[in-house]
Amino acid sequence: MPKKEEKIPEKVEVPKEEKKIEKEVKKEEKVEKKEVKPEEKLKQEKPEVEKTEGEVEIEEIIEPIEPVLVEEEKPPEKIVEAKIEEELARWTPKTNLGKAVSRGEITDINKILEEGMKIKEFQIVDKLIPDLESELVLIGGRPGKGGGIERNPLRVTAKMHRSGRRYTSTAFAIVGNKNGIVGVGKGSAKESIKAIEKATTKAKLNIIKVLRGCGSWECGCGENHSIPFKTTGKEGSVTIILLPAPKGISLAVNNESKKVLRLAGIKDVWGQSIGDTATRINLIKATFNSLKNLHRYRTFK
Repeated sequence: MPKKEEKIPEKVEVPKEEKKIEKEVKKEEKVEKKEVKPEEKLKQEKPEVEKTEGEVEIEEIIEPIEPVLVEEEKPPEKIVEAKIEEELARWTPKTNLGKAVSRGEITDINKILEEGMKIKEFQIVDKLIPDLESELVLIGGRPGKGGGIERNPLRVTAKMHRSGRRYTSTAFAIVGNKNGIVGVGKGSAKESIKAIEKATTKAKLNIIKVLRGCGSWECGCGENHSIPFKTTGKEGSVTIILLPAPKGISLAVNNESKKVLRLAGIKDVWGQSIGDTATRINLIKATFNSLKNLHRYRTFK
């Protein structure tokens, strides 16, 4: 079938007068659509309220929002100090020694140790030695990536029961003020935190006063940087020998024994260990016993 021819609409000419009118209308619309300030908008939105005599307009006061301050996390040392202060505030002494310390009759720990008084409350040590420091011995271990043992401060043991395995954590702690006082203690519990707390508490109850001096013929300075003479300590199969050293030698012993000597306030010493030193608890106890044995001989200054 033949296609129908489409008709093209002819252009209609708009008169000049109508074009002028359209331009004027557009200009008026632009003037009306000018940007309105936010204050004017609020005034436009708020309905006007009729005022009576004696009434005063109350303006809305918008206070600036203050930024929320986030509390900084306290370091573990400050947390421990706060915990000790709380325990001392709640402490009610039960022993005669504790009562004397709380009343302020005894203010020096050296007096207690020299007279051989038995300390049965760890709060006594916290009150008389506020600068006491603690450190854990690496008695635990697990298989490392490349073989060997990766040491850690907790030794976990398992005991088999009908209900299954029951795990126990053991920790060994050293406490000292780096000025002639040191103590060691072992604690066990189901939870690791409680085991560490028990070990630290027992170490505070076992503190001793360490005899320091300068017994090396190479130095002879007379200061308390080393030990006054040779001493030996034994625990199990481990024996350790400590010798006085001159200034600058530092602690020439194994890493675990260094912790005891450092917290005792000894800076220079020579040492020799014999036996199964892989058993860290026996090694530390042997070092502690060697410091105890310094009191076998009486020295005169």
